[in-house]
Amino acid sequence: MSRIVTGVALIALFVAAGIGYVGWRASAADEPTAAPLDLSRTGTLLYVDRTSTVRQVARDHPDQVIGSGPSCHRVYAGAGILGCLRTTGVPMSAELEVYRNGELAKSLPVWGDPSRVRVSRDGRLLGWTVFRAGDSYMRQGAFSTTAGIFDLSSGTQYGSLEDFTTYVDGKRYSSPDVNFWGVTFLKDSTFYATMASKGRTWLMRGDLSSRRLTSVRENVECPSVSPDQTRIVYKFRTGDQWRLHVLDLASGADHALAETAHLDDQATWLDDKTIAYGKNDGAGPAIFTVPADGTGSPYRLLSGSSPAPL
Repeated sequence: MSRIVTGVALIALFVAAGIGYVGWRASAADEPTAAPLDLSRTGTLLYVDRTSTVRQVARDHPDQVIGSGPSCHRVYAGAGILGCLRTTGVPMSAELEVYRNGELAKSLPVWGDPSRVRVSRDGRLLGWTVFRAGDSYMRQGAFSTTAGIFDLSSGTQYGSLEDFTTYVDGKRYSSPDVNFWGVTFLKDSTFYATMASKGRTWLMRGDLSSRRLTSVRENVECPSVSPDQTRIVYKFRTGDQWRLHVLDLASGADHALAETAHLDDQATWLDDKTIAYGKNDGAGPAIFTVPADGTGSPYRLLSGSSPAPL
């Protein structure tokens, strides 16, 4: 995801998304009743189909839907908590709905259009990203991003990451043009996200208790922590393209994955050996997988977007 994207194209995209959302609401009563999502069922995958409906499939039978859920544009889950980020049908207006055991537990209005959502493995923290417009430093017709974190257990709304204290290369960094996106969580109060400013991007390590962000590596965006908490998959800039790489947090070693296409997605881990991500397969959005060790080749899993493994 580029820090700034063309306004005209995004407006068309968001208007279409809003129409799709309203259309889903209008036609939902006509759809056959499906089994509800089962967030305790391991070895399964949640995703958003091409009608913006959350579906659940077994990983070994991705062609067979075993559960259906709400209408979302981005979805993620952890420890029985489902985060659903979706447009309200009005441009630059979205909501983050949080479901616990199938029941709506919280609904948060967020200013912008849906981009990314993550849930921590213990289900306590939710991170979200939206596109927004109207920043005074932005050129006319352009968009920026903002990201925030919500603690479901305490009810703490950490707000925008722009309010955190930021350090780049050990020095305090303050600029009005900073943008954040792509939150991902470790098992404590530590998280990672992307920060962009003045045409540069960084992988940032954040701490909720101190509300501090520190740069880790440049030319990185859309991180995602592995299930064993030892690695991060992210997009690394190679020339004019963003290519998937995996970083070992202990050693700092980094290697490219077999997917060479330019991607606009926050990849995720299906397990400690497999990465899942979305890209267009020529007919529309589709979910692909690739080995995390750099071997193999991309494999098309199914039609849809926003993969969320259970």
